[in-house]
This record gives sequence, C-alpha cells and structure tokens, in this order.
Amino acid sequence: FTVSNFWQRILTGSIFIAIVIASIWFGPNSFYILFLAVALIALNEFYNLTSTDHISPLKVIGLSIGAITFLGISPLTSLISQEKSTAIIAVSITLIFIAELYRKKQEPFTNIAYTLLGIVYTVIPFAILTKIATITGTYNRGLIIGYFFLLWSSDSFAYVFGSWLGKNKLFERISPKKSWEGFIGAMLSAGTVAYFIHTLNPEISQLNWIVIALIIVATGTLGDLVESLLKRSLNVKDSGTILPGHGGMLDRFDGLLISVPFVWLYLQCFC
Repeated sequence: FTVSNFWQRILTGSIFIAIVIASIWFGPNSFYILFLAVALIALNEFYNLTSTDHISPLKVIGLSIGAITFLGISPLTSLISQEKSTAIIAVSITLIFIAELYRKKQEPFTNIAYTLLGIVYTVIPFAILTKIATITGTYNRGLIIGYFFLLWSSDSFAYVFGSWLGKNKLFERISPKKSWEGFIGAMLSAGTVAYFIHTLNPEISQLNWIVIALIIVATGTLGDLVESLLKRSLNVKDSGTILPGHGGMLDRFDGLLISVPFVWLYLQCFC
C-alpha cells in the first residue's frame, strides 16, 4: 500500500460519494437510475466471480431478470400494480430454469442456483433501498442521505478505531483485520452521527436514527464479512476493478447488501 495508492483511493472515493449524493439530491429518477446501474454492475461482478470451468451462471438472462426484478420492486413502476409486478418477476424467474434446459452444461442446477443467488444477493437489496426512499409517502432525500452517512461513518470509524486500538479479533477466520475495538468504536461514532442526522429528516426521531445507526453498524459489519467469505471461497482479492483503489461495486456496497433489509423492516415497523 503506497502513497500513490492512498491518494488514488481518496480521489476515487470522493468522486464516487459526490456522484451518489448528487443523484439522491437531484431527485428520484436520477437516484433510481444510478442504483439500477450499480445493481446490474454488482450482479455482473457476482457472475464473473462465480464462473468457473464447471459453474456457468446464465449471465445475460440473469442480468435481464435482475433489471426486471429491480424495476418491479422499485417505485419506478408505481403505475403497475404490486400484483402485476410480482407476476412479471415470477414468470421471468422461471425463464432461468427453461433456458438451462437448452444449455447442456455439467452442473445445470448449480448454474440455476448461482444465477438466482446473484439476483437475491445484489439486486433485491438495491431495489429495497429505493423503497426506503419513499417509505414516508413521498421521495425523501434526507432519509437516504442519512442512511449513507451512517453506512460510510460506520466503515470509516471501524477502520480508524481498529487501526488505533484493535487487538481482539472480531471474526479472524474470515477477516483477520476486523476487531471488536473497531466494531465498538463504529457503534459509538455512528450513534453520535445519528444524533445530528435528525436535522436531515425530522420525520424520523433522534432515538429512531440512533437505533437505525446501530442496526447499520451491526448488519453492515456482517455484510462485509459475508462478502469477505465469498471472496475467500473463490480466492480473489477484489470483486472487480471499476473503482480504482477500491475494487468493485460489491466491495463498496457489501455492508449495504445486508443492512438495507433490516433498516427497511425497522422503518416499516417502528417509524
């Protein structure tokens, strides 16, 4: 890890954060389109990672159905009833099974399983993120920006506290660098950030923001570990190269993939 790599990482991260915040700020369409693209890039990375001599996910069909699934779940298709969207998604998924009949591959149901797993793991969480944006009835940019501030602060403070104080390993078998000190530091720091994020979205109380912060830290850390487990099982360092110094979309959004469903459930039940 050199000085040039450090500045490359800072520059790439800053540009990417600016693009994400701008897409959220300019309105729902730019936000939905950006994360549809992010979801499909992440899905493509998953298929590339899991493709081997014996395993061959249905990449083109999977990406097409991933787009249909995202559109069916997200508010982009609010003009179509929930029942019709569900029916379209269900029929689309059956095409994976039908298509595999004609491929004559060695591991047909493994191919089907990985194709479906990619959609569940990558596309559905990003689609749920767009649902969170409208959970209060209208598009709420403050809620989404607040979510990302908490997610990013969790990652940043976990790294800072882990580097500074980390001695006790959190999950050494999967991620040797993660420590309990980093995890606790992220909890305290994200909780503090949440206290002030209330000004971005007064509709959510400070207490609820703090609870959401704790959910993000806990489940986001698990999301990081899940992606580390995936990469370790495949013996790769990064999921992709689209973000110089950072890797791929799966590397950047690993915490989001697991945390978003939990945050959505909490908002549905308590906010």
